[in-house]
Amino acid sequence: MTTLSLFARKAGATLGLALAMGLVAFIVFGPLTNLAIWAFAEQWFYPNQWPTRWGFEFWSRVFRPRAGAWESLWNSVSIAAATVGLSMALSIPAGYALARLALPARSFIMLIFLLPQAFPSLPIFVNIAAIFYGLGLNGTLFGVVLVHSLPGLVYAVWIATASFSAVDRSMEEAARNLGAGPLRTFRDITLPQAFPGLMAASIFVFLDSIDEFTGTYFVGAPDISTLPILMFNASMGGNYQIAAITALILLIPSVGFMLVIERFLKADVLSRIGR
Repeated sequence: MTTLSLFARKAGATLGLALAMGLVAFIVFGPLTNLAIWAFAEQWFYPNQWPTRWGFEFWSRVFRPRAGAWESLWNSVSIAAATVGLSMALSIPAGYALARLALPARSFIMLIFLLPQAFPSLPIFVNIAAIFYGLGLNGTLFGVVLVHSLPGLVYAVWIATASFSAVDRSMEEAARNLGAGPLRTFRDITLPQAFPGLMAASIFVFLDSIDEFTGTYFVGAPDISTLPILMFNASMGGNYQIAAITALILLIPSVGFMLVIERFLKADVLSRIGR
């Protein structure tokens, strides 16, 4: 093979890699760029390819007291925080039991927590809304927290189980040999070792809750408004600037927390998910 042909093959491989990376960048950053353009576009009419006027007018509209953005933001954050609290309160004892006890139906129990993700969310939330209407939970923050906890438990239980499975049991045995009781061993030895995985599970639940639309729409609307509900109403009304601004606000915790997850969720925990 001549030097020219080797150079051609290397150039072709480099060009193919560059095209593939460019395609991936377009798929990832193309929608984000479009959101950013709409967020700062004050006038953009057909057939203009770019906005004819830029500014912050719609940002001021979004954060006016009567616009409802602050209330929606507060509802989103408070509901997500409550969902994390409820999900982790249930998943920590459940994850510990699934990781440490020889349960005869362990695989079946783990499968049960995956069932909400195995079916389309729309019919599930419609039926939940019908049940909640009878219980008087529709239009309440508690009802929205409950419906958000349904998919949140998938992340919480599976990651909590993996976190407790990755704990070094020899340290627990050493603590017990030194006279520590079960509760103190769990508090001082087991929980600190499982904490990074539990923190990652909490972040997953928080992000899933703050972005949840379908469950909030059927159970909470119109009494409970969150940022996804606000974005939906704005887009349906043709207010694309407001919808884009709301979407960018929702991206901030998602990007920030994903960087935190990368730090907390270690390889030894990931390797035990599903075991």
